[in-house]
Amino acid sequence: TALRLDRRLPDRDLAWLDAGTADFDDYVRALSWAQRFARTSRALMLDAAIGAMRAWPKLPPFETCDVAVNCHHNYVSEETHFGERLLVTRKGAVRAGAGDLGIIPGSMGARSYIVRGKGNAHAFSSCSHGAGRVHSRTKARELFSLEDHAEATKGIECRKDLDVLDETPAAYKPIDAVMKAQDDLVDVVHELRQVVCVKG
Repeated sequence: TALRLDRRLPDRDLAWLDAGTADFDDYVRALSWAQRFARTSRALMLDAAIGAMRAWPKLPPFETCDVAVNCHHNYVSEETHFGERLLVTRKGAVRAGAGDLGIIPGSMGARSYIVRGKGNAHAFSSCSHGAGRVHSRTKARELFSLEDHAEATKGIECRKDLDVLDETPAAYKPIDAVMKAQDDLVDVVHELRQVVCVKG
């Protein structure tokens, strides 16, 4: 049975599990399993995508390099910072330790960046995972039309229907400003131009 503690929280979303308890250990074990599953899933998708490209007769033969950017976001990691062992939650963020490769995507209509982390200790060796929303999903649906979305994603192969309207580029912050704000966290290695965007 679940452990119930009378903590009189102002909001139930502020609840936590105490380290060292069976419930905490069970949660961390399940979380670790889910994160390993996600990593394996990303590796399988990468292999499938490369296989599909190799099988496409219109694409010339190509070689892959030894480096793949495997960029986990929205996750928990046990790490040492400032001499203390901590559980670090990166929500909307990725690890940007010294030399770590990552990707910072723009919106459906903007550039994305391959970056190398600088290991900024004051940011817990982290950087953003993308532009971040400027409008909520609900607000974006109120503010923008399918015509706005089609114009913002002109020249990009992507969905242009109501089900992705909340992902329209104008719902996100300008990626250039986001990159400038974190130049103390990462160095840009490559700039990627949007050609295809798969959402949903």
